Amino acid sequence: MDQASWGNVIAIVVLLAIAAILIVIIWQVFATRRATASLLREDEYRKLSERGTAAEEHIAKELGAASAELADLRNRVAEIERMMKEVG
Repeated sequence: MDQASWGNVIAIVVLLAIAAILIVIIWQVFATRRATASLLREDEYRKLSERGTAAEEHIAKELGAASAELADLRNRVAEIERMMKEVG
């Protein structure tokens, strides 16, 4: 092989190396974007979960209050029934 042929071989090898490096860089850029999108989705799911938990705690609190009011009403009705039996 003469020197021109070696120059062509070296040029092809350099071009293939540059192409391989560009492919790896592009691949990593897309992998980074996918990872970022995944983190954003996970953050949104975490926020949704926190809102759901807060709503559940609020509902449990309200249910406790409603149960207490119902127990109070039952006591009052029982007292009224007792008074009506005494009178009638």
